[in-house]
Order: sequence, then structure tokens, then C-alpha cells
Amino acid sequence: MTTLTATRAVVRNRLALVALAVLAVMVLAAALAPLLAPYDPNAQDLLSRLRPPAWTSNGDSAHLLGTDQLGRDLLSRLIYGSRISLLVGASAALLAGVIGATIGLVAGYLGGWFDRTLMRLADIQLAFPSILLALAIVGFLGSGLWYVILVLGFTGWVSYARVVRAEVLSLRTREFVTEARAIGVREVTIMRRHLLPNVLAPLATIGTLHVASAIVAEASLSYLGLGVPKSTVTWGAMLADGQLYLGTSWWIAVFPGVALMLTALAVNVTGDVLRDVADPKAYRR
Repeated sequence: MTTLTATRAVVRNRLALVALAVLAVMVLAAALAPLLAPYDPNAQDLLSRLRPPAWTSNGDSAHLLGTDQLGRDLLSRLIYGSRISLLVGASAALLAGVIGATIGLVAGYLGGWFDRTLMRLADIQLAFPSILLALAIVGFLGSGLWYVILVLGFTGWVSYARVVRAEVLSLRTREFVTEARAIGVREVTIMRRHLLPNVLAPLATIGTLHVASAIVAEASLSYLGLGVPKSTVTWGAMLADGQLYLGTSWWIAVFPGVALMLTALAVNVTGDVLRDVADPKAYRR
């Protein structure tokens, strides 16, 4: 599929355009957080605690989305929280992609006992729910932004490895691979130059979907107090703070929950679009 055809296919998909617009807003908010946030996200003002959103009857125009139990501005916290969510999601997906692609390439190309050993390791990891495995590792290592990224990266490589291995198994008997092997090209070079470029499309699709799952996993860990330190603003921690005030101050938990849902949904829709675009049969005329 040509780039022009793929672009037209995306443009015709209104849901994809909405998802891309949501992602663009989130990325811009994260990148320009110091400029866009009206307040310091951790600045406390107890005299302004539990102020409702500005458009409600008792709202304060100085705080568009209201304040939390410590008087912190919710809009500022939402903007800064997007930084952590997007950073963790993208970094974890990148780390898992590198590990999984490497294992899938080597296992699929070499085959034999090496392939069987790596796939059995993948089966063992799949036997454990990923969020429980992440909870156990983070609980052992301790909280911290980079610990969370490492844990989510190392627990998410299996899907990449399986897809890449399946692609490599179908590619390693193709003419361009057998000819490269016949003229003495090193195996590492064959995997890097001839096989890896042919698996980038499915890797991009899986990576996009993994970003959404990593964002939700990070929010879950932060909600349980096992993610990044409490001094760092995250959507999961905001949800945990607001759960006790759902009956009286619903906005504390609702707004970060909506932001988390919209971001994960937008990333998943974008991943579906990438999958359709990468499949030439989807838009064959």
C-alpha cells in the first residue's frame, strides 16, 4: 500500500481522526505542561479545598475543573499527569518491543532447541497475569518511575516475540534470505537487514496497543501506591485521592478517570487503524 492510499484510508475513518486529535492534545499538553498549567500541580491552598468546577453553581472561575481535598488545582494536575502516563506508556512499549523483537528474531530464525526454550519461557510468563507479576516485582524493587517502566517493559515482551517469531518463520525460507545465506552473509546481518524491516509493521501495531495497556497498568500501580512516588502527579494517584470523595466531590476522581479512558481509547483506536493500514487486503480495490 502506498503512503497516499494509507493516508486516504485514515482520513476516511472519522473515528481515527478523532483518536488522533485526542492523542495530539494529550501530547501537546504533556510537552507544554509548564506553559499550559495555570498553577503548580502540588501547590496546596486549604482555603480553596473541594471547590467544584467553574461551570457549576458554586464553582470558582479561578479553577476551571475545581480543586481537590488539599486545594490543588485539578486542571494543572491533569496536565502534569499526562506527562507520566505518556512517558511510561511509550517507554515501556519501546523497551518491550526491543526485547520481544530481538527474542522473536533469534528464535524464529535459528529454530531448534533455542526456539523451543525461548517459547517455553514465554509460556511460563503468560501463565502469570501481567498486572500481578508487575505488582510483585514493583513491590520487591520499590516504587519509582524508572522501576515502573522497567517492570512494564520486561513483562510485556511476550506478544512482540510471538508475532515476530511467526513472521520470521514464514520469511526465513524466502528467496532473498536463502540467497543471502548462500553468498555468505552473516546471520546477524540477515536478521538485521533482511528480516527486521519486514516485521516493523506488525511491531508498530503491537507497540501502539501496548502503550494503552502500559498507561492503564501504570495508573493501576499508582492507584495502589506502588507506582511513582506520591510527590509525582499521576492519574492513578488522583483516582486514589478522589475515591473517598465520590459522594460529595465527584470531580476529583471523575476527571482523571475520563482522561485515562480517553487516552487509552484513542491509543487503541490508533493501533487498530495502523493494523488495517498495514494489511494491504483491508483496502484492496
